[in-house]
Parts: sequence; structure tokens; C-alpha cells
Amino acid sequence: MKRIVWLRHGRTEWNNAGRFQGQTDVPLDEVGQGQAKRAAELLVHLKPAAILSSDLARAVSTAEPLATLVGLPIVTDERLRETHAGEWQGLTHVQIRERFGDALDQWTAGADVRPGGGETRFEVAERVRAAVLDALEVASPHDTLVVVTHGGAARAGIGHMLGLPATSWSALGVLANCSWSLMAESGLAEPASPFRLLEYNAGSLPTPVVGDDR
Repeated sequence: MKRIVWLRHGRTEWNNAGRFQGQTDVPLDEVGQGQAKRAAELLVHLKPAAILSSDLARAVSTAEPLATLVGLPIVTDERLRETHAGEWQGLTHVQIRERFGDALDQWTAGADVRPGGGETRFEVAERVRAAVLDALEVASPHDTLVVVTHGGAARAGIGHMLGLPATSWSALGVLANCSWSLMAESGLAEPASPFRLLEYNAGSLPTPVVGDDR
């Protein structure tokens, strides 16, 4: 079955300061560079066949150590960018709370509102899903695709591709810097979703699973 590894980018100075980045092109800080190197040293064992990345610098820099280890090019796609959050971008959570409290409450609760006048979660999910499906279409049957993207974009994309209702996407936890989630084709004849989530927000390689519900 084809597999997708969703990898969130490493830490940036804005992450550390609690600032909403959105599509602002903030680079990795020193900690983030170390996180990307560690992730690459583990994910290389999954034998990626392709690496797809958001075109923002923090994602590309996260993809580079893995691309070097496996000898693959990084294919960038702007559809994998983080949510555009308009007026919220660059503000801390406290500042957003002070200025846009009601909208922040709605957005945090999973309502499909426009943060700072930007994109809704569903709009983000639609473009992320399209980018990943385009890449999967040209992949071989047992390929592993690594998708290097952003926390909000990954959560929305995963929720959408699993067939979860948009109101339930907030049930997926917030992704840590350089954590990854593993998804695979379900292989079922008539699945509710053609994909199955095998790992979420992980920092270690998946282990073989033995169970009665496979």
C-alpha cells in the first residue's frame, strides 16, 4: 500500500515566542535545524520514494537533511503552505486574544471561520489534499511519500483525507515541531475512507502491530 508521512517543520524563533506564523516565511532556528536532522536520521529507515514540501523556508529546510540522506530531490508545492491568517500573522496568542477574542474562540473550537480574515480550515484542507493526491497518483504501489508541511495544514489535510467531518478535525491533537504522522491506503473494498491513520504526532518509528481488527 502507498504510505504518506506527514512531517511538521522544525522550530522557528516565532514558534518559540508563541507567534502565529501563518504564511510568513520564518526560517528554522538552531533548535529546529537539530530537530530536522534527528527526524531525517529516523525517517530514512522508511525508505521514502519522494519528498514533497511546502515552499516556505522552514519546511524546505526541514526536508533538506532527509533529501540528502536518501538522495532525492525536494519537490515544492505552495498548496502545502500553512493557513493564511491575515491580521493574526506575527501576533502572539495573547495579542490575538486581546484583539480578536471571539473569533479566536470560534476558530479554536473548530468552527470554519477565517482567522484574521484569511483562509478557512476547509480551504486549507482542500488545497493540501489536492497536492498530496496529485503526488500519490504518480507514485508506485508500495511507495512512501514524505510530505513536509505545517501544523495546521497537516491536521486539516489528515482530517480531510480520513473522511472525518470538518467539525471533528479539532479532535486531532496539535502537532509538535518535527513530529510525524503515518497514513496508508486502507486496502478495503468499500472503506469509509481510502486511507487509514497508523501513527499520529510521533517521534519514533512505527512498530509492527498485532491485533484482531486488522
